[in-house]
Amino acid sequence: MNKTLIPAIAVAAAIGAGGWWYMTQSDAPAEFQAASAVADTEIHPLDMPLGNPDASVVVVEYSSLTCPHCANFSANVLPQIQENFIDTGDILYLKREVYFDRYGLWAAMVARCGGEERYHGMLELIYQTQDTWASASDPAQVANNLRRLGRQAGMSDEQVNACLEDSDKALELTEFYQHNSETYGIRATPSFVINGELHSNMPYSEFESILNDKLGS
Repeated sequence: MNKTLIPAIAVAAAIGAGGWWYMTQSDAPAEFQAASAVADTEIHPLDMPLGNPDASVVVVEYSSLTCPHCANFSANVLPQIQENFIDTGDILYLKREVYFDRYGLWAAMVARCGGEERYHGMLELIYQTQDTWASASDPAQVANNLRRLGRQAGMSDEQVNACLEDSDKALELTEFYQHNSETYGIRATPSFVINGELHSNMPYSEFESILNDKLGS
């Protein structure tokens, strides 16, 4: 068996054939329960935060790396939010991946492979090349495409393979995603939880209005 397909098995067991699975609070380990209880108000160990960790306004983006609408948001809306709200220290912004399919999980694992230093740059690269790397029908080719992106980011095939083969990390990410999905009703991407309130995809003008209102501007 191609070891790079191990995470696919994990995600298939988690979400089934289009179904939903989530870890209930009673089934979850105590440390996961504690982290999940504040999942959208504090930084979780799996988060790669942007902005001010002490900000009164917390925006959590839920997006899939195989979602064209998410790629469009990343290219056209997020840079404006970054300039006007994140870089100014007005908000805390958390990007959390949604795994509607195994390719999205694999891409997230590659994005995380280089750690926090490379994560956000890898997300941009993955979104920018989404039409190319995610279009293959052969899972092995998709894995090879992601290895190529890893090389572009300065990682070796060995590093990327180790990340893709990390079934424990695949399960940890899947559990975190599924819990948040059920908690906030994430059924489409991109979706946003702003100070605990769920919002669907929107243009920058609407985002700006909501954030200014939350900030009292």
